[in-house]
Amino acid sequence: MIARIVVMLLWGFASALLSAQQRVVSTAPAITEALYALGLGDRVVGVTTFCNYPPAAKVKPKIGTYLQPNYEAIVALSPDLVIIEKSLIPFQSKFAALRLKTLAVGHESVDEFLESIRQIARATGVPSKGEEVAGGIRQSLDSLAAQTKKLPRRKLLFIVGRNPGELTGLIAVGRGSYLNELISAAGGVNVFGDATQSYLRISAEQLLARDPEVIVDMGDMADTGKASDAQRTAVVRLYDQQPKLAAVRRRAVHAVAADLFVVPGPRAVDAARAFARMLHPEVFR
Repeated sequence: MIARIVVMLLWGFASALLSAQQRVVSTAPAITEALYALGLGDRVVGVTTFCNYPPAAKVKPKIGTYLQPNYEAIVALSPDLVIIEKSLIPFQSKFAALRLKTLAVGHESVDEFLESIRQIARATGVPSKGEEVAGGIRQSLDSLAAQTKKLPRRKLLFIVGRNPGELTGLIAVGRGSYLNELISAAGGVNVFGDATQSYLRISAEQLLARDPEVIVDMGDMADTGKASDAQRTAVVRLYDQQPKLAAVRRRAVHAVAADLFVVPGPRAVDAARAFARMLHPEVFR
């Protein structure tokens, strides 16, 4: 019995030591943010060119983009683990051919990206930290939902893409995106929450027909840094061309650029709170 306990303790120690020595490559911003939230930044040896947060991630070696990973660059980093999004599972065969161990995680819904944090934590030997981080995010979102439960459910439209300087080529958030859940937690109703797609192309006519009370637009923001005052003003003026819109009449058109609005990870709580301020400025400051 004692010998068995000793063996288990030694196995656990060896496993923890092995995990601590892991070299990890991230192939998406959400994965990078999860790794850092788990306290694993020192193990990250490669990230995509779009991994901007936290600031420490910016100086890590780059391995290409989310859709076009540079396999040679990844192999050169000698990773023990490459973490990919499950929507890119076809890439796994390429990684397998290169004898690289992979972990595929999902980010379509809040529950899915919370589970992805737990998966990453288990794969890197810090399961309790994964439960702590994921549980903290869920608790914060549930707390916000409780705060907004009795507030008016205002209609919100989130535009994630469009033709520069025009209200054409509009791409809106639908029910399939985790953002739909964040809008709900913030006390709002996604005006395209009846669309099963995560993101859908809409017309100017549909925009007018849905008549959102709040519009959040990051369609002109190619750089996910801070939007300038000039950029914000230009976006507001663009929608001012449609004075019948409730959001225009309420002066509730918001130009945003921060990537926290489109990265399904630990900062989703910050995005939800920002939505709450836009939806209910009389309550949230």
